[in-house]
Amino acid sequence: MIVVVPPQVPATPYVDLDRDAWTRLSASTPQPLDDADIERLRGLGDPIDLAEVDATYRPLSRLLDLYIQATQGLHGATSTFLHEDVGRTPYVIGVAGSVAVGKSTTARILRELIARWPATPRVELVTTDGFLHPNAELERRGLLQRKGFPESYDRRALLRFVSKVKAGRPEVAVPVYDHLTYDIVPGAEVVVRQPDVLIVEGLNVLQPARPTPEGTSNLAVSDFFDFSIYVDARTSDVRQWYVDRFLSLRRTAFARPESYFHRYASLSDDEAADRAESIWDSINAPNLEQNILPTRSRATLVLTKGPDHTVQRVRLRKI
Repeated sequence: MIVVVPPQVPATPYVDLDRDAWTRLSASTPQPLDDADIERLRGLGDPIDLAEVDATYRPLSRLLDLYIQATQGLHGATSTFLHEDVGRTPYVIGVAGSVAVGKSTTARILRELIARWPATPRVELVTTDGFLHPNAELERRGLLQRKGFPESYDRRALLRFVSKVKAGRPEVAVPVYDHLTYDIVPGAEVVVRQPDVLIVEGLNVLQPARPTPEGTSNLAVSDFFDFSIYVDARTSDVRQWYVDRFLSLRRTAFARPESYFHRYASLSDDEAADRAESIWDSINAPNLEQNILPTRSRATLVLTKGPDHTVQRVRLRKI
């Protein structure tokens, strides 16, 4: 008797879906946004349109709504078991990815979509830019040319912020970062007030905890995430998107005298492209390869973009 053994399917904690399969998962979910919303939310250099939101982010908002409701139910069960009212715990979502990959647009669109679901009307979005050390401090530490690397952030302040929001503090302040001046605004802050959902967007939000000199591990901000998203693309594509964005900024924000990068406004197209490529190769590429990309496997969900910025594949962690 000959026994035919079926081929072994490699075990994986993920389900991997192409664009069409992902879109079909929420065929009955309504699309609450319109073209005017997308125009308002679109980031510089990110040609996202309503069709892309419908195909990619509408299903994701439905999935998140299901996760949020399930987590709220779990918190309610825990309160019942403990015979105490622990209050409403905000659901925290992390969004990570490279410079110029479009993670900020992803975060803004998700904020808008999630806020349209009945259970989560209060959605706050915070970027980790506000937790960068001021330029003077970075210069003092010799880190100004490593801005965006993990060591350029006040990680303790970021950790305190997320833990306070998660604990239900009535008000938690966040420093303000000005992209025009490329620095923290002294004395300025925004206040987060007990949201249903908090979205934390940044380059390094999925970084694991750092071991202490004693050999033990501290908490990482990702330890407070209920769900995390990594926006992914080929490095060569992201490099080109960065150069394209730099050229656009040269004609807009960089042209303003108060801009930190005003010195680039007078460059020719070729000179500006060369400068952008140099910045990418010396700063952004090493940060991506050494610090950001290695955290991709820690995400709950990975959105993989093609050269045209559209999401082509979605990988969701099952366990």
